[in-house]
Amino acid sequence: MEYIRITSIEDPLFRSMHELMQEIFPAEEVLEYSLWKEPLEDPGIRVFVAVHEGKVVGATEYRYYEDFQVAMTDFTIIGRAGLGIGRFLASKRQKDLQEVAAASGSGMLGMFAEIYDPYRIQGHAFGGIKPMDPFVRREVLSHLGYKRLDFGYVHPSWENDGEAVTELDLCFWPTDEERSEIPAELVAQFLSRYYSVLSSKPKEWHEMVEKLKSQTAVRLLPI
Repeated sequence: MEYIRITSIEDPLFRSMHELMQEIFPAEEVLEYSLWKEPLEDPGIRVFVAVHEGKVVGATEYRYYEDFQVAMTDFTIIGRAGLGIGRFLASKRQKDLQEVAAASGSGMLGMFAEIYDPYRIQGHAFGGIKPMDPFVRREVLSHLGYKRLDFGYVHPSWENDGEAVTELDLCFWPTDEERSEIPAELVAQFLSRYYSVLSSKPKEWHEMVEKLKSQTAVRLLPI
């Protein structure tokens, strides 16, 4: 299996990846095809696909924020069961992030990820791929060391229509597994920058960020 970076919407592998995203994720979670042009060309955004026998069978997008010393996993897609795609992507991603952090001369406090709450996302089959089932993914991420941030999370729809998506939790993988909280200001700053690309964010999202700014820390709870 190959781990190949995509940096252009003209790359044939990108079309395959985007089609896979549309099969797996709800529509509000998939950025429109043409809007990927700038993100793919951004050197700070890292999009890789897992290619098996010439076909895209998985993908992951992530980024590292040097000034925050944190990373964000935008998504991880497993397109076929029985190939060890999840483990392959997680291992390759971790190695790449360690190299990026080292090259920047900074350490890494940890990595954010949005995780579906299976009790709130009922009715979506995630492409019929069992490894993508929210129950399975949540348990796997728990084993990897991710913790749920203790606040009501609102996610702005990637359709940029101002709608609030409430079926996810914001989670964090701390490099120090003994860490029990992270600064609320860090969470607020991260979310403000991460979603700056969306011009239409729901009122609930703005209220959430303002509430975070009034806090000192956010607890890390078991998933």
